[in-house]
Amino acid sequence: MKKLTVCSVTAACLLLSACASQTGWTPTVDTYNNQNSYRLNQDMHECQQLASQASGGTAKETAIGAGVGGLIGAAGGAALGAVLGSPGKGAAIGAAAGGIGGASKQGIQSEDRYKNAYNNCLRQRGHRVVN
Repeated sequence: MKKLTVCSVTAACLLLSACASQTGWTPTVDTYNNQNSYRLNQDMHECQQLASQASGGTAKETAIGAGVGGLIGAAGGAALGAVLGSPGKGAAIGAAAGGIGGASKQGIQSEDRYKNAYNNCLRQRGHRVVN
């Protein structure tokens, strides 16, 4: 039971850090000699919303990754544990490791999709994005 609690706390921390990461980042835009600079604030707001939709939401994707990784890890851990004589313990360890790995992978991929969508949106609206 303790392993499930630790796994739950870890997953919750990953979800919260992923949410904070996506909402705190904004691209750097060079406004020098930019004919569209008067619309930059409006475009940034609209592109942020579009990027959030395009990425699927970091929190949602991280949760999916944690679930899938946990299931795969539990199955692999149970199989290895059965060979070593303790399938339950192996499944618990496998689920924790797989859940953390799956959550991290999905969260990072979602964050990358968010940033790419945000940058592309601003570029399509005529702004020069530096990063």
